[in-house]
Amino acid sequence: MVSRPHRVHSCYGSAAKVCTDRTLWYLGKAYLWRCHGRRPPTAVPARPVDGPARRRGRRRPGPPGGRGVTAPTRAAPPAAALAGGATGPDALAPLLDAARQALTTGAARRGGPVPTGGPAATAAAVRAAFGADLLPEQGDDPAAVLSVLATALVGGTADPADPHCAGHLHCPPLAVAVAADLVAGAVNPSLDSWDQGPSATALEPLVVDALGRLVGLHGGPDAGVLTSGGTESNLMGLLLARDTVVQRVTGRSAAAGGLGALADRLRVFCAEVAHFSVRRNAALLGLGEQAVVPVPVDHAYRMDPAALADRIATAIRVGLLPTAVVATAGSTDFGSVDPLPQIVDVCAAHRVHCHVDAAYGGGALLSTRLAGLLTGIGRADSVTLDLHKFGWQPVPAGVFLTADPARLAPLARRVDYLNPADDETAGYPSLLGRSLRTTRRADAFKLAVTFRALGRRGLGALVDRCHDLARYAATRIAADPRLELAAPPVLSTVVFRHRGPAGADPADRDRVNAVLRRRLLHTGAAVVGRTRVADAVWLKLTLLNPHATETDLAALLDLVVTAGDDVSHPEPPR
Repeated sequence: MVSRPHRVHSCYGSAAKVCTDRTLWYLGKAYLWRCHGRRPPTAVPARPVDGPARRRGRRRPGPPGGRGVTAPTRAAPPAAALAGGATGPDALAPLLDAARQALTTGAARRGGPVPTGGPAATAAAVRAAFGADLLPEQGDDPAAVLSVLATALVGGTADPADPHCAGHLHCPPLAVAVAADLVAGAVNPSLDSWDQGPSATALEPLVVDALGRLVGLHGGPDAGVLTSGGTESNLMGLLLARDTVVQRVTGRSAAAGGLGALADRLRVFCAEVAHFSVRRNAALLGLGEQAVVPVPVDHAYRMDPAALADRIATAIRVGLLPTAVVATAGSTDFGSVDPLPQIVDVCAAHRVHCHVDAAYGGGALLSTRLAGLLTGIGRADSVTLDLHKFGWQPVPAGVFLTADPARLAPLARRVDYLNPADDETAGYPSLLGRSLRTTRRADAFKLAVTFRALGRRGLGALVDRCHDLARYAATRIAADPRLELAAPPVLSTVVFRHRGPAGADPADRDRVNAVLRRRLLHTGAAVVGRTRVADAVWLKLTLLNPHATETDLAALLDLVVTAGDDVSHPEPPR
């Protein structure tokens, strides 16, 4: 129904205006009573407020001796529409249309894997699009705002779906996973209490169980948790290992009493090429980075089990406490997988917690061809997985798994407003005591949808395709006299470099490879990774786009060669 206008007498200054809505008329009337202590001339609304609306309203006190005024509930502005509830889908529809158009427009504007012009140009474009006042007093039309700003974000991003974006373990997410993530975001469950996410609380243990069986741990649905990624999962592995040793040696909980004199005696062992998070996490846990003992690797960049056994024995001999061994299943640069069966044997012999960082290589378990690389992983005490690598999920999609759910005991917490004991006794479960975090998204949902949509074979085929691309790239690199291959690929990373000009010394070769990579970034032509091997600069392709073709890779390597040649033989100034 369209309300008739109601005029309020002009003697009330700026408050006097034409009100085309009954709600505004009532609110304006109450405002005038409050400010002036007297009624404005009476105006009668076109229809009385109906019963339910009146019941939902609030009674406001009127002037002395007068009646209270019922102020009907005022609708939120369109910009504040909610994504959930019965009206959420309708509110989302125009925004999703704007987002889809922005994805198309932004990608076309970018025109490649990364924006041109380098950091300065990108920063300037972001400032221009988002404005000097990012929090203005008044907002604007939400669909228009989203369109402009999403276009700017997409136009200025690195797009891992572009075949020439191959620098990092940064996967292009599957459309079905992104759509699932949207659904989870719309209803916004949180896993710190059952009543914030009933279905999500029931789902996550099912995903944990499925992945535990894939790995071979068989700890059951309670033996793990979803995390923000490999760093958090590795932190959990070291934390539980640390607390186990402290409990065994002192008879008390590290969580309750700290480390005391043991802090300087605890030691963590990992390969020289292990992920940097091992050292960072040792520092966070109060052990210090010096507690991490690097173990030599073989020619294929795999931990040497004999050297590991020797270093553990040496540590015990001088009174130190071996706390954990972090084996790597898929190193960041080479994709190398440590010899897991032998490492597990060494750990068992010395009663040391064996944690496997399979953030990258864990996806190989989906592949019939590559799963054998991870033989022995099911004997580990705990495992890290990252499905936002080989899994093609939107970030985050990390997983921590353990063989025994009892190992999670140090994380247990009882919080009256989240997981009171009598609620759990009555059958309301809580996942609070499985995570380092309190508020957590329902990341298990996108994994579950992906698993059901593609199955193990479908995901395994994507892994195999990326492995095929890596082998093709390695073959082409080895055949080009201007390029040098560091090692055959194991998973989907290829480490190589441009040889530089004839007779180039190591410093010149390093400069050529560093500069050519930045040139490709600056021109928006390609994203190529960079690493250091034997104290020299090398380049890296990390191939996680299963839709890329051999033609795409050939063109990418041609770009590298051309840029390297240009840097090696610059044109003289004119």
